[in-house]
Amino acid sequence: MSAHQSQPVFPPTDPTPIFELFRGGYGTELLVASSAHFNVFGRLANEPQTETALGLALGLERRPSVVLFTALRAMELLRVNAAGKLELTDLARNHLLPDGAFFMGDYLGLASASPGVVNMVKLLRSNRPLGSDNDDGVAFIYREGKRSAMESEELARHFTLSLCGRAKNVAPYLAKVVPMGGVTTLLDVGGGTGLYSYSLLQANPTLRAVIVELPEVVRIAEEFAREKGLLDRVEIIEGDMFRIDDLPAAQMVLFSNILHDWDEPECRELTARYAAKLPSGGRMLIHDVFLNDTMDGPLPIALYSSALFSVTEGRAYSAAEYRAMLNDAGLITDGQIVNTLVHCAVLTGTKP
Repeated sequence: MSAHQSQPVFPPTDPTPIFELFRGGYGTELLVASSAHFNVFGRLANEPQTETALGLALGLERRPSVVLFTALRAMELLRVNAAGKLELTDLARNHLLPDGAFFMGDYLGLASASPGVVNMVKLLRSNRPLGSDNDDGVAFIYREGKRSAMESEELARHFTLSLCGRAKNVAPYLAKVVPMGGVTTLLDVGGGTGLYSYSLLQANPTLRAVIVELPEVVRIAEEFAREKGLLDRVEIIEGDMFRIDDLPAAQMVLFSNILHDWDEPECRELTARYAAKLPSGGRMLIHDVFLNDTMDGPLPIALYSSALFSVTEGRAYSAAEYRAMLNDAGLITDGQIVNTLVHCAVLTGTKP
């Protein structure tokens, strides 16, 4: 093994608090939007409502409703009662209703016209990511027939290398916790820089990897493979992950921080598509953040879900939601979630 192919290097400190601070602003935007623009708390003052009914009353589709209500539950301002309906917590009732002696909604309202809050309201109402004000633009995701930042070499490079800041910290932990016994080929779908695959290659000398990515990102993955001395053990293929068919056989499929870019139908399409490519006994890894199965937090992930909602067509999902996707794709899972770093973890589905 060459010097470049040595074992993955772990970060000397845990950067999770920095990520939490960076994403914390979404809490302000969602809270002020709920109070000053949508009157969420006033609508629940007299009686609880189902999430569906409240979403309809607010004019919100399912995805923004899930993002908003999950965050407010994680903030301990809303809860689900025994009848399965959203209701106010004492914290919200005491401080966010205008007739309360300790009402502070006007204080929150000081930020109601701030650009971040106004933009969040717009995103929630439109259910469309930044950069999609018209029909020919989608933010940092790729859809055939629509203009995408990922088709611009400059923007795709900037975005991909920005995400590298997380991958370089998290990837060594992924390689540490995933057992690769018997796996000779890994298929990394939407592998970006390739750093997750490259850590697995470094930790498993007999492993080979295939990375599927868009043309403007493939160049970046090749650069990292060359830097790490791994070009001879990786095949990097240009293609749209929703359409490409001619792929080498692999015993393991990896979705690392990919599915959260897409809404539920697309997630199910992707898991089913690549589950069909697995041999008997093959495994699919979903490496991502996971909301609680009860959809009430954790707060850092609920806020990250808002960030995802803002720039992609996705959001954060719960482990239960991902298990259902795997099961519907014909895979079985023991449900175990194995942590890596920065709130990420791994859920595995196995083909019978």
